[in-house]
Amino acid sequence: MTMIPVYMLLGVTGSMAVTQKPKADVARDHKAGISSSLARIFLTQLDNLNNHTDKQGMPGSRYVGVEGWSSKQVAGWLRDQGFREYVDLLCSKHRLDGASLLCLTETDLRSPPLELKVLGDIKRLMLAVRRLQRQHTALTQSGSEVSALSLIHTGRTDRVISNGFAERGSGDHQHCNGAVTTVGGEHSYSNGKRKQYCVRLDPEYWKTALSALYAMLVCGVTSFVMVLVHERVPDMRTYPPLPDIFLDSVPRIPWAFAMAEACAVVLGSILMLVLLMHKHRSILFRRLCNLTGSVFLLRCVTMFVTSLSVPGHHLQCSGKMYGDAWAKVQRALEIWSGLGMSLTGVHTCGDYMFSGHTVVLTMLNFFVTEYTPRNWNFIHTMSWVLNLFGIFFILAAHEHYSIDVFIAFYITTRLFLYYHTLANTQAYQHSRRARIWFPLFSFFECNVTGPVPNEYGWPFSKPAFMRMLLG
Repeated sequence: MTMIPVYMLLGVTGSMAVTQKPKADVARDHKAGISSSLARIFLTQLDNLNNHTDKQGMPGSRYVGVEGWSSKQVAGWLRDQGFREYVDLLCSKHRLDGASLLCLTETDLRSPPLELKVLGDIKRLMLAVRRLQRQHTALTQSGSEVSALSLIHTGRTDRVISNGFAERGSGDHQHCNGAVTTVGGEHSYSNGKRKQYCVRLDPEYWKTALSALYAMLVCGVTSFVMVLVHERVPDMRTYPPLPDIFLDSVPRIPWAFAMAEACAVVLGSILMLVLLMHKHRSILFRRLCNLTGSVFLLRCVTMFVTSLSVPGHHLQCSGKMYGDAWAKVQRALEIWSGLGMSLTGVHTCGDYMFSGHTVVLTMLNFFVTEYTPRNWNFIHTMSWVLNLFGIFFILAAHEHYSIDVFIAFYITTRLFLYYHTLANTQAYQHSRRARIWFPLFSFFECNVTGPVPNEYGWPFSKPAFMRMLLG
């Protein structure tokens, strides 16, 4: 079955332009359904073009977008444009297909491995490529004129979808607000107004359980390291508090640390509500455990290798020996069960580099703002206020040096942003470099295709009486 490239279809869409209605009427038709007359015109053009191609010995033709072109179709396009001498270089040697043709730039033509030498050919080829790119974009954005057609070829799993492109594949197809996504296929098309993602995201609950176990183990290791560093707290008489601009300038507020933990509790409650209502809660919780566990694992290393002096004279800290190993394990369990919070009666010393409270506040804030809609301005503002006030209260309580808080905030924000940038870049998820340098990321995110959409729904099934009332 021969495929007719989309640039041959441009004549069809051009002939349709004469019969199109004004923009306002077209918008109304798109919402209410394309008129039957427009559909008949388009079908007539398709039949004419099919009859034309059938006479040339190409029965059963179908139309594909530029992105779906094979290297042979790109070679045909190059010949039609008068660049026959470059067919072997671009299509045979470098396997240039439709998707890569749309990404071609003049720099690619001038640089290795292509290194075209004739300036005129470079300019003319780029002019033709840009014209093709504009035509491809125009067809993508004008898909509403033929969205009602959705012609399905019953002989194979080929179909003409809403934006005028044909697609082949064995996967399921999803349509959402003008966007078409192939689950398990190759391409995803949008209506040109707003990029939307309709992919099916596998919750992979077993990976979520592993990430939760990972976070719990890291918390246990952190608690045990906190016991060890408490034994090595420098003597305050020998090592007084280090100079710190903020601590030296702002008087201590006794109740500030409790307020910082209260901010963390409020942020945690908001995030738990978001996780409960989010349709992709499993992926979100997996990312939360993975990121938090990784940051606290790094914190174990930093606070163990370097012991800073106590930041304030109000802290009655001295090296505390716990006798045997069982006593240390019991103390670690107390810290672990109390989440390391003073509100639960846990008081520690020596775990200064870097601030674990700042890590928790910042991580909760970023998850709340990332996985709630952009127009939830009140929630976002409140989240940032709680985060920043929590950090201020930590410093105002003189529980940490300023450098502890700054490093904790920087590491947490950078790790969160890098992680989500890589997670949204599908090409990097399966790369060898990702598997080597980010093994946990590569393992947990290998099946997450693109950004996670913020979709919400009630997590529990409706009771019987509600189903009777609401239907």
